[in-house]
Amino acid sequence: MPGTEDITGLLLAWRGGEVTAGHRLVEAVYDELRRVARRQLARERPNHSLSPTALVNEAYLKLVDQRRVQWQNRAHFFAVSAQLMRRILVDHARAGATAKRGAALTLSLDGVDVGIPPVDAEILALDAALAKLGHVDARQSRLVELRYFAGLTVEETAAVLDVAPITVKRDWALARAWLFRELKQGRHEEQ
Repeated sequence: MPGTEDITGLLLAWRGGEVTAGHRLVEAVYDELRRVARRQLARERPNHSLSPTALVNEAYLKLVDQRRVQWQNRAHFFAVSAQLMRRILVDHARAGATAKRGAALTLSLDGVDVGIPPVDAEILALDAALAKLGHVDARQSRLVELRYFAGLTVEETAAVLDVAPITVKRDWALARAWLFRELKQGRHEEQ
């Protein structure tokens, strides 16, 4: 994959109206987006009806409509991509949640495993918990989205949030602990 400077240059050219830059950008980031999509879908139930390619393609269609975004750099691009993938997965889960019920699955946040309800309910539970966390601490909610959904590194997340990497590490630990409690509490309330 091209370096950060190449991606940033393509983003700036695309923002400036250079249509071919958008096409070159897709070619440059497609494999990385597929890696992010594969990681996201690996956390989903087995036999998920979305493939990594379908998730990337849906995200791409939404990215094309993001003309008002003032692209800053590679990390910003992947942050927006992560938001879009999260929305797609949540929408897909909501659509499937009404049709399916089953056994409990496990959601993992860097070694923190929490058993939660079946099928796509795990992504719905995480989405609801992130929305709640957003009311408590918006930066921590955004950080989880960047790290969990986009797979950004500590340094990339720090750049997007404009904070020091140590702040990202501290907030990541706090957010995971908060989500662990929230998801566990939600599980107990359902039983």
